[in-house]
Amino acid sequence: FASSMSGSTLPARFFLAYPLRALPLVHHTKFLLRCKMSSSSSSSSSSLTHSISLPSQVTEPVRVSAAAGVSSSDFRNAIDSSLFTNWLRNLESETGILADGTMTLKQVLIQGVDMFGKRIGFLKFQADIFDKETGHRVPGIVFARGPAVAVLILLESDSETYAVLTEQVRVPTGKIVLELPAGMLDDDHGDFVGTAVREVEEEIGIKLKKEDMVDLTAFLDSSTGHRVFPSPGGCDEEMSVFLYRRQVEVETIRELQGKETGLHEHGEFIKVRIIPYRELWRKTADAKVLMSIGLYEMAQRDGLVPRH
Repeated sequence: FASSMSGSTLPARFFLAYPLRALPLVHHTKFLLRCKMSSSSSSSSSSLTHSISLPSQVTEPVRVSAAAGVSSSDFRNAIDSSLFTNWLRNLESETGILADGTMTLKQVLIQGVDMFGKRIGFLKFQADIFDKETGHRVPGIVFARGPAVAVLILLESDSETYAVLTEQVRVPTGKIVLELPAGMLDDDHGDFVGTAVREVEEEIGIKLKKEDMVDLTAFLDSSTGHRVFPSPGGCDEEMSVFLYRRQVEVETIRELQGKETGLHEHGEFIKVRIIPYRELWRKTADAKVLMSIGLYEMAQRDGLVPRH
């Protein structure tokens, strides 16, 4: 922060997009972010603070502060990021934590910021939310990474249906994981379909057309936001799951099996694995795979996706 920002009022930026689907209008809440920067007299380091006024608790401003080691630029990037403003928006939404007035947000501690180039890729913070009746605090450690996409690719050849998976190094698990092609949105423009197509090209090496993609999460009830939460106990990630089906020659299956792909300069070392669809549900522990099977099978059952 520049010290000249002290006491200024900034409108938060929000963006919400739902591609390829008709949804009811969503209420966009406008927040007033009152920025302050104060210096600690007992330490040579700066104490960065920020004040937020939420419509649901206008008389109780929320204090946002930076943990030790978070720079002023990272702190500013964090509070201006879509990751943080979208989280605030969700709190105030129809199904949000603060919607019925039984809980209150007291303060937020920004703990870590990981930049992906010029944008924030990962944001970690702790939110102090309390139940008003009991005064008890709700667990609130947040790993924010934003929206993502995954694609269930089914290739039909010689009376057999095959799923196309990727085998990748996943350092957080300490394992090499067999999973669906997937990726994060690279910007705030909400191009879920475009991101899905791009990820398949990067990870599998085949080009898809946007018009051939079926958004399986679009069939979910509107109360879900037409997305799925893979790990809502600690992460804000909400995912759109797409389906792509195509008839191919047997030679195509052979060429894809074991193919090495990925953007090595981005640390992606990927091998393509082809699995018969009838065996898919038991071949991997990847939640994206299991979610996509459930969505695909139920959509077929209800006639939303034609059976091949």
